[in-house]
Amino acid sequence: MTEQSKIGDEFQKVGKDSFDAAVRSYGNANKGLQAIAAEFTNYSKKAFEDGTRAFEQLVGAKSVEHAVAIQSEYVKKAIEAHMAQMTKLGEMYVSLAQNAFKPQAR
Repeated sequence: MTEQSKIGDEFQKVGKDSFDAAVRSYGNANKGLQAIAAEFTNYSKKAFEDGTRAFEQLVGAKSVEHAVAIQSEYVKKAIEAHMAQMTKLGEMYVSLAQNAFKPQAR
């Protein structure tokens, strides 16, 4: 085999290995984004259900004080759930970025 042929073969091997690593990295990123989308969908559904439940309770309130108490409790829980969810999504994004940039094994 000539020197140029060896160099050509090595160049092809490096190119193929790089392409395979890029495909694996893209696959990992795609899985991470799908997990984030599913998590956000679940959170949105739960938040909507909680809001609907709070509205139903407000409609049935017997006094202004009871309505204010229902609203206050709903807002408190909604903020806590939102902060917890944003923390979780932030962690998922960090994990996604770390996985996308880590070296891909063969």
